[in-house]
Amino acid sequence: MRFAHLDYAASAPCARVAAEAVERLLPWYGSVHRGAGVRSSRSTLEYERARQAVGDFVGARAGDAVVFTRNTTDALNLLARVLPAGTTTVVFDGEHHANLLPWPSAVRLPAPPDPDEAAELLDRALAVFAGPAVFAVTGASNVTGEVWPVRGLADVARSHGARAVVDAAQLAPHRPVDMAALGADYLAFSGHKLYAPFGAGVLAGRSDWLDAAEPYLRGGGASVAVGDLPGDVFWATGPARHEAGTPNLLGAVSIAAVCEALASADRDALHAREQELLGRLRAGLAAVPAAVPVSLFDPRHPRVGIVSLALPGHDVAAVAERLGADHGIGVRAGQFCAHPFARRLTGLSASPVDDCAAGAATLLRISFGLGTTGDDIDRVVAALAAETSRR
Repeated sequence: MRFAHLDYAASAPCARVAAEAVERLLPWYGSVHRGAGVRSSRSTLEYERARQAVGDFVGARAGDAVVFTRNTTDALNLLARVLPAGTTTVVFDGEHHANLLPWPSAVRLPAPPDPDEAAELLDRALAVFAGPAVFAVTGASNVTGEVWPVRGLADVARSHGARAVVDAAQLAPHRPVDMAALGADYLAFSGHKLYAPFGAGVLAGRSDWLDAAEPYLRGGGASVAVGDLPGDVFWATGPARHEAGTPNLLGAVSIAAVCEALASADRDALHAREQELLGRLRAGLAAVPAAVPVSLFDPRHPRVGIVSLALPGHDVAAVAERLGADHGIGVRAGQFCAHPFARRLTGLSASPVDDCAAGAATLLRISFGLGTTGDDIDRVVAALAAETSRR
């Protein structure tokens, strides 16, 4: 029986182009920016070429920096670390923890029931701040798959002089991302969700705050010169300032390979295929009485290939385990590192501490991507129907 991986929102399978790019480079692998030999020269060239390819993929503008990080969480923590003193950050509580927890002086707004109210809430929140401000928002929810109205919200932020940060971890694998079109000052995403699971992520955006701040990490590569006295250091500018240590060359190259492959693909056709699978899944689930899809916005709101379900009267974790053990289907049970949002969607009233102590699996998530087939969708619907009919 073919295993049906339907947990793309957690980590997508490795794309062949990513694996092949790494395999081609391995015989030439060497230190980046740290040697005169052929391996170091080749590795440096490939690393900077990867940076350019990723910048092109996200529509980085002149003056933007493209910094390689470990993942989206690392990228957003880096950005949070370089904010000017006194900066206020505004987020909705529908965010993944990666975009909810790193920000200092964060103002958390309730997740709105529709995009218009989101804009109104943001407008009112930003109106009271006089200093520097940042608005951080997901491109697509990792819980519901709903695509957030990023451009409209970014325009609201800009009208108050605030900068917009987009967590594109779930958006980039499914939709083209362009920083100018999104109105994003900064954008972050992870390789492991973009079919490049080699331990790298990306932060792209305006370089002024990045160049003005202390380095995220201190060490080789981030420093241009170091004197004899403590603190006598001349720090690099540009991406190197925040990429201390030996960089993840293979991670960068693998991300770039996928970015280039997606950029050359027929994205309209890929989108149409994903929406057909999404419609097939939602239609199938409508016939499973125990499966209750959760949404923040209207059910017709645009979304990517992610559907989360409440299963009233059933042990969600046990159902997920049986789908894997008995049906060869991989899904996810839990709150998906979005605890406030999951509680909001399900009406769970227990305290966060109680949730964690009980290992609460609130929702079951089905997520898919480029390798998913119609048969995979039909199998998970049939398996859910069978498992939830047990008493």
